[in-house]
Amino acid sequence: MSDRTVAVLAGGLSHEREVSLRSGRRLAGALRANGVDVREWDVDGALLGRLNDERPDVVAVALHGGEGENGAVQQILELLHIPFVGTPSGACRRAWDKPSVKAELVRAGLTTPDWVALPHSTFRELGAQGVLSAIVERLGLPLVLKPDQGGSALGVQVVSDAAELPAAMVSSFAYADTVLAEQFVSGTEVAVSVVHDGDEPRALPAVEVEVPSGFYDYTCRYTPGAASFHCPARLPDDVLATLAETALAAHRLLGMRDLSRTDAIVDDEGRVHVLEMNVSPGLTDTSLLPTAVTAAGSDLATVYQALVERAASRPG
Repeated sequence: MSDRTVAVLAGGLSHEREVSLRSGRRLAGALRANGVDVREWDVDGALLGRLNDERPDVVAVALHGGEGENGAVQQILELLHIPFVGTPSGACRRAWDKPSVKAELVRAGLTTPDWVALPHSTFRELGAQGVLSAIVERLGLPLVLKPDQGGSALGVQVVSDAAELPAAMVSSFAYADTVLAEQFVSGTEVAVSVVHDGDEPRALPAVEVEVPSGFYDYTCRYTPGAASFHCPARLPDDVLATLAETALAAHRLLGMRDLSRTDAIVDDEGRVHVLEMNVSPGLTDTSLLPTAVTAAGSDLATVYQALVERAASRPG
């Protein structure tokens, strides 16, 4: 691996910039410790020049939100014929839109909480109160409001009282023009990462998230000690097997490549409800994919070195 040059892309201009920089630093440090020649590049106006002038052997995308997950950066790398670790641009675009992902999951026979997705213009033109009342009648309370795009739980609200809905909608609309209202499912929150570092993709051990407040928000995700993690999740073996099968099925269904993370809720009856899919899982000290990698008996550098080799061997 010492003869490979790997450019780690992080930062960018999304709301998740700081988290992305932390992911990029951790990944770059892990690869360097294993003797890899790593360049850390922010995604800014100088990126195209760097890619053309220095042409790394492989790019590892550690971007979260915006261009890093909606397929834009991946499309540029494809145009330049630079191999990269991660999902192709087209599949990134599919996975970026949460309502579309949920519709695909349902068509494939997978379970996801019932939902309604409406743009800001609908509330403005038809009257917010009437639209909110119709949503509550369909989904009940409590319900979850989230931007239709983006990650890190930014803009996500759990609403138990109808009187709280207008303010919660405003908070979610601060991050996107369309808000997804989702039926709240009570249960155990888990994440299952999939990596394709061998002949076939494999599901890593499920990580259970335990949060004293009951809501795994942005602060809990990136503040050490704010949440507890159990890996493997404290669930029956048959449920863990179903989680692994579900994550692999969703990974393949959406055309994901190299790695992904499926976030889900397991209800009290053991049913798996997929919440959303991630094409660029976090790699920070509190992120879930590295926790699963460690529980599987490996480490971040080993997994990513294998993914780099896969990317380098793909036809240009």
